[in-house]
Amino acid sequence: MTREALFALLDQSVAQQRLRPLDVALARFLGERDPMAAAPVLWLAALLSRQLADGHLCLDLELLPTLADEQEWPASWRKLLRSVTERPRLLTGCTLVADGDDGMPLPAPLVRDGVRLHLRRYWNHERMVAQAISARLGQALPVPDNLAEELSRLFPARGKAGPDWPKIACALASRSGFTVITGGPGTGKTTTVVRLLGLLQTLHLREHARPLRIRLAAPTGKAAARLNTSIANQLARLDVEESVRRAIPAEVVTLHRLLGARPETRRFHHDRSNPLHLDVLVVDEASMIDLEMMSAVLAALPASARLILLGDKDQLSSVEAGAVLGDLCRRAEAGHYSMATADWLKATTGGDIDDFAGDDAQPLDQQVAMLRHSHRFGADSGIGRLAHAVNAGDIARLQNLLGSSSKDLAWLPAASREQLAELAIDGGGEHFGHQDGKAAPCGYRHYLERLQQRPEVTRHGSAHDDWACDVLLAFNHFQLLCALRHGPYGVDGLNRLIAEALHARGLIESSVGWYEGRPVMVTRNDYSLGLTNGDVGICLRLPDEAGRMRLVVAFMVHPIPGSSGGARVRQVLPSRLGEVTTTYAMTVHKSQGSEFEHTALILPAEANLLLTRELLYTGITRARRWFSLLGSQTVIAHASRQRTRRYSGLAERLVNP
Repeated sequence: MTREALFALLDQSVAQQRLRPLDVALARFLGERDPMAAAPVLWLAALLSRQLADGHLCLDLELLPTLADEQEWPASWRKLLRSVTERPRLLTGCTLVADGDDGMPLPAPLVRDGVRLHLRRYWNHERMVAQAISARLGQALPVPDNLAEELSRLFPARGKAGPDWPKIACALASRSGFTVITGGPGTGKTTTVVRLLGLLQTLHLREHARPLRIRLAAPTGKAAARLNTSIANQLARLDVEESVRRAIPAEVVTLHRLLGARPETRRFHHDRSNPLHLDVLVVDEASMIDLEMMSAVLAALPASARLILLGDKDQLSSVEAGAVLGDLCRRAEAGHYSMATADWLKATTGGDIDDFAGDDAQPLDQQVAMLRHSHRFGADSGIGRLAHAVNAGDIARLQNLLGSSSKDLAWLPAASREQLAELAIDGGGEHFGHQDGKAAPCGYRHYLERLQQRPEVTRHGSAHDDWACDVLLAFNHFQLLCALRHGPYGVDGLNRLIAEALHARGLIESSVGWYEGRPVMVTRNDYSLGLTNGDVGICLRLPDEAGRMRLVVAFMVHPIPGSSGGARVRQVLPSRLGEVTTTYAMTVHKSQGSEFEHTALILPAEANLLLTRELLYTGITRARRWFSLLGSQTVIAHASRQRTRRYSGLAERLVNP
């Protein structure tokens, strides 16, 4: 195939939405760089660029035929695929492609590493992350003689049979510079890490005058705020000396703020040449961390510092390329501990984990702990059972649950626009099998009624701050989630539908522009305003210093723990806000790191590639008390069968560093 024919084909693929303009632009750029490069190589570059947009770190050349079948490639693409298959040395000798087996290959935009083709930047990130984690796994830290005693104090004996996994997680983390603690909602990840920090600080202060420098971080502002509250609540109940409690921080920052993001660049203030000043770093919601961010964190981390990752391995992966937590936890379910680790844990914690030990143990396995018991979802919880059935891909059990009556679960196989609006406004309490007599699932009417309870203008300013906080908290009781951005079942269409329905009922004064009661989400970090991607605010009328009412957007700000007062409100004029979107409905991706009393998930009418088991599971587990699922049985079953796959070489590198 000539280059002219190739680029005509690529332009046609853009029109068919198989490729993006950016993908074709990369192929054209590489073609200009090497006029001798074969057309199939440039096609592979465009395809690799597209794979990155879908979250993959590489293009697996051996799996290209499978990809062709799954995505129903056109005949022209299959012809290019045959060219690559029939000419295995096509990439050899091309100046655009370096050989990753050489360790540090000559500069080239593409790197072939075994059967995988990478963009050089992501190949560097993947290699660096694997090397940094392997180095930490190879550094065995000294274990104090009284470790078992301290663990027993922090984790009193319990009547339940089976291993005490939070206790085991703390024991594993005490001996290494790298630990992963994974588990579903309500399994006690935050409780475990607070006890772990109490353990580490207690042991350290007995031998040193200066306490450990501990920092807490999360990928988004929303996740940071939630962890901030959880940590503060857990610290108050932690059984440690007061000096130890004071040495455990509860302030949580975003990773961008921790590293010191430089606006309009991919670089950070803290890096390998200017590392962070800390001894322990805890990162929550690690499933949201992409490969590039993980590389930046590890580069900025001092060699002597501990890194502890918390997250749910079954949630959606990061929006950007990579599924770092998924790669790290790929064997967590079965444990794969060595007998040496199992024996040490039995002596240190009293827990018998022989059922999770075997002969194929890898170094990474020894530092991954999975919390397996949910305290939020009991045996009678419809939400918990539904999440478990989805995670297991048990379609029969899933269908039985959807058809059963449950006080916390409602299923609507189909809904008209009017029914969708009613659900969003009033919560659809009539669809739930039973009620507990104390509360019913609410919709957005709940926060709008609280908005009407405005204090008098003559009242002290703090009364308006308290009222604004109450409105923001009330809004957080219900959230409508969807899988798509566009279309009648997407974010854009649902936000218009709900705003118009609320306006028609007189609950808001307008359905367009800036109006009181409009909820908005920040979609891009704005460091000048102290707002980060994912922060949610509500447009309210609040008095200025002269007592004049003005329309502002109120965001809840959690103060540094230990300071006086509770949560406070940051007021921002709408004209100062850059990239925001109305958020009656949000995507499941945007909801990660959040929890709502009542969550409603709307699936599209037709199955598509975006509907996966991980998306469905993540949407279900955003609910604390009630969950409504809107979608046909066929679409729900399709989503449960379809697992997210992200091609990467990270897992293999960690086994063979």
